[in-house]
Amino acid sequence: MDHAKLEALRARYLGATGGDIDDPDFARAAAQQFSESDRRKWPFADPATFLGLPFRPEAATLPDFGGLDVALIGVPMDLGVTNRAGARLGPRAVRSVERIGPYEHVLRMTPAAECRAADIGDVPFRSRFSLESCHEDIEAFFAGVVGAGVVPLAVGGDHSISRAILRAVGAERPVGMIHIDAHCDTGGIYEGSKFHHGGPFRQAVLDGVLDPARTIQIGIRGGAEYLWEFSTVSGMTVIHAEEVPGLGLPAVIARAREVAGEGPVYVSFDVDSLDPGFAPGTGTPEMGGLTPREVLALLRGLAGLPVVGGDVVEVAPQYDATSNTAQCGAQVLFELLCLVVAGRRP
Repeated sequence: MDHAKLEALRARYLGATGGDIDDPDFARAAAQQFSESDRRKWPFADPATFLGLPFRPEAATLPDFGGLDVALIGVPMDLGVTNRAGARLGPRAVRSVERIGPYEHVLRMTPAAECRAADIGDVPFRSRFSLESCHEDIEAFFAGVVGAGVVPLAVGGDHSISRAILRAVGAERPVGMIHIDAHCDTGGIYEGSKFHHGGPFRQAVLDGVLDPARTIQIGIRGGAEYLWEFSTVSGMTVIHAEEVPGLGLPAVIARAREVAGEGPVYVSFDVDSLDPGFAPGTGTPEMGGLTPREVLALLRGLAGLPVVGGDVVEVAPQYDATSNTAQCGAQVLFELLCLVVAGRRP
């Protein structure tokens, strides 16, 4: 034992409290959590919000959205599913997850300390029965967010919501996209509807709001492969789940950054990209998926890209008694917030 070092540690830490921290990155995170040097908010106290952020539903009524930089928005709508319903309960389940953040240890950042972010509640819908009107309501709501210069991060809901969001985010110029999913979701009209969760990205390309040459889809697999011809024909890059281990994550990340380029990019995460062993609570599970560690490494590897919006979709909590699926969704939402902040740095 080095007694001189021990005495130095005693002098510094014997009377130190939980929030008494020297490292500037750590101290920034501690300042978000400790109201006093030794008083930390209980993670299970107060009504639940996304990532424990302030609840600001009134922001949607203000022209500048209350000066927010980032708005976290629930979209509890699953009228577009083709298999098991229930993703309408996803936002509530993700909000209920405790202790996500405030510090991202790999990126060494505390995103809530670097931007004004809040949970502004859920998109208001006119009808619980009309899929088409729900899409109109989503687009109109997100157009207001984007028009105020606020970056939207959405929690669904089924994946059909992404088309309506992209129509708002890409209204002035087409955006690129990094899409992590088991399915390409570029199918055509099914049973008279183009609004289902199997086709949002075909429609977004045809709407002129999504650039297929700057779109990469990662984690694709399963028996619906024959439905995704549009992805390759339009020029999207597709990396199947079984290719990821062979290529290696550094190569996948490099390819994603290459495809996305330097323009604005949207990040869409479907929780069924994960193997159902990790995330069973989803409507269309596919065996052989990505691991949570792979997804986190992939997202962290995107830091610095100009992310202008994103979503976490298809969390259907009633199929998962463990709540692991919602936990994964909440962690990805936190990573998306980090990406937005990292992309806004000088």
